[in-house]
Order: sequence, then structure tokens, then C-alpha cells
Amino acid sequence: MENISKVLEFGNSNEKIKILETLDNIDNPEILEKIISKLDDDDIQVRGEAFSSLLLNKKKISNYLINNLNAASKNIRGFVSLVLANRNETSAIPEIIKLAKDERSMVRSCALGALGYLKAQEAQDVFLEALSDYDIEVRKSALQAIIDLKITISEDKINESFKERDTEIEKMILSIKKWTGRDLNPRSHACHAHILPD
Repeated sequence: MENISKVLEFGNSNEKIKILETLDNIDNPEILEKIISKLDDDDIQVRGEAFSSLLLNKKKISNYLINNLNAASKNIRGFVSLVLANRNETSAIPEIIKLAKDERSMVRSCALGALGYLKAQEAQDVFLEALSDYDIEVRKSALQAIIDLKITISEDKINESFKERDTEIEKMILSIKKWTGRDLNPRSHACHAHILPD
């Protein structure tokens, strides 16, 4: 265990990745905290391997993950919310909802994506409120969740929220049109988010 901690703390990227590949069945608190800390590693591949390790872990580690939704690092807060979503940890929904108002836009975007993935119907107001966010990626994440949960939204609200326009937004609006049977025809706007920024 001591060797694992040392490698995760001081090893190079390859060494960290190699050891993280073996840690998907760990419930030792100290090692778990080290794995979670690697979600904030400088190397994106190390972050990805730490994400996979936590995602594939079959042990009861939800409490450790939920506690880290309050981490100082924006990467840890954001990525842990996505790990919880991918593990289908619905008990984490109330804590993830709090992150929808996080000071960092990346965290807000991840939290909204996680809530959408968890089909958090209780977060409908959170999604609709997030359509007023200054950051377009946050607004896109909110709109994607609204689409996934089939939340009723007016054409005016979408036009008001998305003055920008790109192909991703066009596709999202088209999908709303399909399931509502309405033509939203956005004349001047955009909308949806990539939840995993680098």
C-alpha cells in the first residue's frame, strides 16, 4: 500500500497509469483518496485512468466520492460528479445539485450533465435556471438534460437563452422539435455542452 501511495504521488505519468489500471477493486480510504486526487493530475491520461478506476470499482465507495464533491480542485468536483453519475449513484443527486451553482463553469457544466444522466427529475428548475448562465457550455449541458428528461420548454425561452448558433445547438433544437412536434426554428441561437473538458 505504501508503494502504491508513493507511485501515485511521485511517479511519472506512465507509472501512475500502470498502477491505476490495477486499482479498480480498492476500498482502502488512503488509496481511494490518492486515486481521487489523480482526477486533478497535470496529465490528462492519468486523469482518465483515475476516472476509469473509480468508475469500475465494485466496492462501496460512494461516500468517499460524495465527500469529494466539496474538494478544493474544480477538476475533482466536476469529474467526481460524472463518476457518480456513471455509477448510477442516485443518492448523490442532492449534493450534485449544489454544484450547479459552483463558481467554476466547468463544474457547473459537469454537474448538470451528471444530473441529466441520472434522470434527476427533481432538478428541473435547476436545468431551466441554468439556461440563463453566462457560459454557453453550461447552457448546452442544461439544454441536453432538458432534452433527455423531456422537460417542457417554450420556444421563447430557447431563443432567449441561445443568441449564439452552432451545429450542435441546431441538432439539439431539432431533437426537441421531434419529440414536441413543434417547430422551434431558432433564428439566431445555439446550445449543448461537452461535459468532459480537458
